[in-house]
Amino acid sequence: MGELAWLHEDDWLVAVNKPAGLLSVPGRGPENADCAALQVQQRYPDARVVHRLDMGTSGILIFARHLAAQQALSRAFETRQTDKRYEALVTGLVQADDGEVDLPLRCDWPNRPRQMVDAEQGKRALTRWQVLSRDAAQHSTRMALFPVTGRSHQLRVHMQALGHAIVGDELYAEPRVAAASPRLMLHAAQLALPHPGTGLRFVVECPTPF
Repeated sequence: MGELAWLHEDDWLVAVNKPAGLLSVPGRGPENADCAALQVQQRYPDARVVHRLDMGTSGILIFARHLAAQQALSRAFETRQTDKRYEALVTGLVQADDGEVDLPLRCDWPNRPRQMVDAEQGKRALTRWQVLSRDAAQHSTRMALFPVTGRSHQLRVHMQALGHAIVGDELYAEPRVAAASPRLMLHAAQLALPHPGTGLRFVVECPTPF
């Protein structure tokens, strides 16, 4: 699973690069105790969780250093004052150069933690996307993904719905696509939001490792 890398540290927040395979917060059972939150709190015992990434997703996670920072950062996420950019490797050659997926999502309760598209009971979910490059030999496309909303598994379900599941996705991709990579090829590469201390736009970046 590996250790997280430190991207930014100040009196208000900490930004880290979470490796793929590491939980954001503790899971059930002692075998799932190690997580990004625990590793951050070993250096900063006052660190507080603000948001999460799927275990398979690598990239930027931000933690608050105290309650006021947590409240301000949480508000920024809730009111969509955040700009998030992910990179993904998806199966197939995406035809258009850019577009969006606007499909409501809800939990697929009998098959948790899977999520599903549901036009009647789902909550609105919007993802904008842009093709970065196409690899005809590997029959794959590298994409930048910009989630406007923040639903669970949103990018993974939306790419599947687009017909181009994320490589290495054991939940939503066909078995051959899931097995094509030892990890989920999804990375949180950039996050911008108002800094809780100054109110100024704060941007943190983390190069994509694949």
